[in-house]
Amino acid sequence: MNLEIITKEDLRKFESRLLTKIKKLVQLNGHGVSKQWLKSNDVRKLLKISPGTLQNLRINGTLRYTKIGSIVYYKQEDINKLPEGGVK
Repeated sequence: MNLEIITKEDLRKFESRLLTKIKKLVQLNGHGVSKQWLKSNDVRKLLKISPGTLQNLRINGTLRYTKIGSIVYYKQEDINKLPEGGVK
């Protein structure tokens, strides 16, 4: 039986590499396609709302989000639906 031991350091390295790759994928804005994912600051500017209002939209489920590491991302399509009555 071949046994491999994975250390905490191995997991930290894997997490770091994985987060780096995911962030690169999220940040890609290829071939003239509009950005699919926006960061909190971009969403606040677009909607002209405060950080607290954006947080309330997350908390009450009006605006879906994805958190990668410490950065919160929002789908452009969900933001576009907000003026039409919100996202549930």
